Amino acid sequence: DIARVELGSEFYDIYSNLNGYPATSILLKQVTGSNAQRVISQIKAKLQEFEKEFPKGVHYSLSYDVSRFLDASIEEVVATLRDAFILVTLVVLLFLGDWRSTLIPTLAVPVSLIGSFFFALIFGLSINMIVLFALVLAIGIVVDDAIVVVEATHAKMELAHLSPYKAVQEVMQEIGGAIIAITLVMVSVFVPIAFLSGPVGVFYRNFSVILSTSIILSGIVALTLTPVLSAMILRPLGHHAGTTRRSLWQRFLAAFNRGFERLSERYANLVKVTVTRPWFALGGIALFLAGTLALLQFVPSGFVPNEDQGMIYAILQTAPGSTLEYTFSVSRRLQEICKEIPEVETATALAGYEIMTEGRGSNAGTVLIQLKDWSQRKRSVAEIREELEEKAKSLPAVVEFFDPPAVPGFGTSGGFSLRLLDKTGALDYQAFYQVVREFMDSLKKRPEITGLFTFYAVNYPQYQLHIDNAIAMQKGVSIGKAMENLNILIGSTYEQGFIRFGRFFKVYVQAAPEFRRYPSDLLNLYVKNEKGDYVPYSVFMHLEKKQGPNELTRYNLYNSAAIRGLPAPGYTTGDAIHAIQQVAQKVLPHGYDIAWEGLSYDEAHRG
Repeated sequence: DIARVELGSEFYDIYSNLNGYPATSILLKQVTGSNAQRVISQIKAKLQEFEKEFPKGVHYSLSYDVSRFLDASIEEVVATLRDAFILVTLVVLLFLGDWRSTLIPTLAVPVSLIGSFFFALIFGLSINMIVLFALVLAIGIVVDDAIVVVEATHAKMELAHLSPYKAVQEVMQEIGGAIIAITLVMVSVFVPIAFLSGPVGVFYRNFSVILSTSIILSGIVALTLTPVLSAMILRPLGHHAGTTRRSLWQRFLAAFNRGFERLSERYANLVKVTVTRPWFALGGIALFLAGTLALLQFVPSGFVPNEDQGMIYAILQTAPGSTLEYTFSVSRRLQEICKEIPEVETATALAGYEIMTEGRGSNAGTVLIQLKDWSQRKRSVAEIREELEEKAKSLPAVVEFFDPPAVPGFGTSGGFSLRLLDKTGALDYQAFYQVVREFMDSLKKRPEITGLFTFYAVNYPQYQLHIDNAIAMQKGVSIGKAMENLNILIGSTYEQGFIRFGRFFKVYVQAAPEFRRYPSDLLNLYVKNEKGDYVPYSVFMHLEKKQGPNELTRYNLYNSAAIRGLPAPGYTTGDAIHAIQQVAQKVLPHGYDIAWEGLSYDEAHRG
C-alpha cells in the first residue's frame, strides 16, 4: 500500500537504436597493454556464445569494430612489404647483373628482418602497423652492407684475378671496419627515437627498436653470412668464356651498364668541378639549407594524419530544453538519411548521450555511422561526410560530423580538441558563455578551421529552489533533512541489492512518476519536522524559473567549455592549432585561457 516494487531499467535517460530497431548499446574499451585484435576476437567469440542463449528475435551487431580498420591497414602494409622486397630484389639484380650475386643480399633481408622479431619479443613489442612500416623501410637499408661485400668481392676477383674464397678474405680485411662504422652510424640515427617521451615515444619506440636491431643484424650478416655465401655461390670471372652467344638479358645488361657508365662519368666531372671550386659546393649546401628552412615554414605540420577508418561520428544537439523523445526522433531522421547513402552499412543512434565529451542531456545525441568495407565503396570517407553534412542541414538540430581519433583510444575524435578555461574565479556562467561565443565566432572566421562545435550553453530552462530558512526553523524543519528527503523522492537513492536469476539487482527508492511529473509537484510533497508532524514544502520553499548551463565541467579545477573541430580541407591539425592560439591571444579577455586535450595536447606542446 505504501510502494510499488517492479523490475525496471537502471537508466531511463538514454535511448538506443540500430538501423531502426530498439537496441542496447555496449561500449567496450581494452585495458592498457592489451592486444586490440586479440581482445576483439575474444569478444566476438563470446558474443557468438551468448547469442545461442538470446530470446527469439534478439540478435547482436557490431556497430563499430576497430579491428576492421586494423586488419585492412595491416593487409596494406604487408602488401607493401611484399612489393618492396620484390622491387629491391629487381634493383639488386639490375645492378649486380647475375642471379648468384643477387641471391646473396636477397638472403640477408629475411635473416635481418626475422631476427629483429627476437628483439621485439625481448622488449615486449607486438607486431603492429608501426613495426610493419619499420620493416618496409628496413628492406632498403639492410641490403646495403651485403651489396657492398658482394660488389667488393666482384671487383677483387676482376682486378686481382682471385678465386671467390681468396677475394672474400682480402675484401673482409679491407672493408670490415667500414661495414661496422656504417652500421653504427645508421643505428645512431634511429636509437634516440626510442628514448623520446610522451605519445611520440610510445608511437615510434617500436619503429626505433625494429629498425635499429634489423640494421645491427644486417651488419652482423654482412660480416659473417655474406662472406660465406660469396665464397660458396660466386663463380670466377670467365667461367662462361666458352659461350659466344649472349642472351637477351646479357645484351640488356650491357646496354644498361654503358648508359650507367656515361652517367657516372658526368657525375665524376661534376665532382671535379666541385672540388676545384669550394665556393660552388658551399653555395649549394647553403642554398639547400635555405630551401629546407623555407619549406618548413610553408609545408603544413601535423601530428598523426587522419585516415579513412570506415567510421563517422555524428553529434547532434537539439534546442535547449528539448525532451529526450524529441531528440530521439531527430536522431531517427538522421538514420533515415544515412540509409539513403549506399556506402553506409549501419547507423546506431543514441539519444541523451554524446560521445565527444561523454556528456548526457535530453537534447544531446550521437549517431555512429559504420561504412561498408573499403572494397565495396568508391568514395572516400571525406566525400561521404560532405554528402551527410549537406543532407543533415534540413534537420531541426545542430549536427556535426567527425572522424574517429587518428589513434584509437587516444582522444574521442579526429581533428582537434581543447578547453576554454575560466580562471577569473567568478561563478558568472552568463559572462563565461559570452566569452565562449565570442571566441567561437572568431574561430569560425579562420579559413583553417571547420566543424567547430561545443555543448556549452547557459540557456537551458531550469528551476531554482528558494528556501526561507526563518520559516523552516519556525516550523521545526531541518533543511538538511528536507533536502535529503527531496533527493530521495525526486532524484532517487540506492539502498541495497539482491540476487535473482544468478544476477545482482540494485534497489532504488524514488517517488512514483505521477508524483514528480510537473515542477509544481515538488510543492505538494511533505517532510517531517522535529515533532514528527508533516510540513508541506510549499510553506518554506518556492520555485523560480531561470536559465543556466546543462552541466558544469572543470578542467584543472577551472570552469571549462569543451570545444571540438576539424582542420578545413587543405589544412592540417597543426595549422588549426596555430590559428586557435593566435585567436586566443587576440580575443580572450584577462583571466581566460585555453588548454589542449588528446592528441592536440602533445602536438601543441611539441610545436
